[in-house]
Amino acid sequence: MSESNLTVGEETKVTLHFSLSLASGDLIDSNFDADPATFVFGDGSLLPGFEQPLIGLAAGSEATFTIPPEHAFGQHNESNVQAVARGNFNDEELEEGMVFSFMNGDGELPGVVLEIGDDEVLIDFNHPLAGQTITFSVKIVAVASAVVH
Repeated sequence: MSESNLTVGEETKVTLHFSLSLASGDLIDSNFDADPATFVFGDGSLLPGFEQPLIGLAAGSEATFTIPPEHAFGQHNESNVQAVARGNFNDEELEEGMVFSFMNGDGELPGVVLEIGDDEVLIDFNHPLAGQTITFSVKIVAVASAVVH
């Protein structure tokens, strides 16, 4: 199959413009006004829920997909909201909505301050887009073989 007839799938390198927005229409991210992004299908650059709808698209294709939370950034999980001792923040001025990086066994984990108490701070470790349905719009610029000959 010639490169010009290639469609997105295993062993392909995909160059695309994309945008992510919430059901409300609020834009989260877009590269339509910038250089396109390139990734190799299956390399982990995109979550599988964003990769799978691209299968079969060719260069020049434009499409919009609705990605439910379970295939996007996950459902909001109440067990990911945890109280952290106020002393862990030293004398920092805290505000609701602030994002902090916490060290865990795998590296850093971001958390958002939900509530500030005298002794504890309630932190949400869910992805900020957890529980959200995402509208994923793409324009495929190029599809090439990712196999090195």
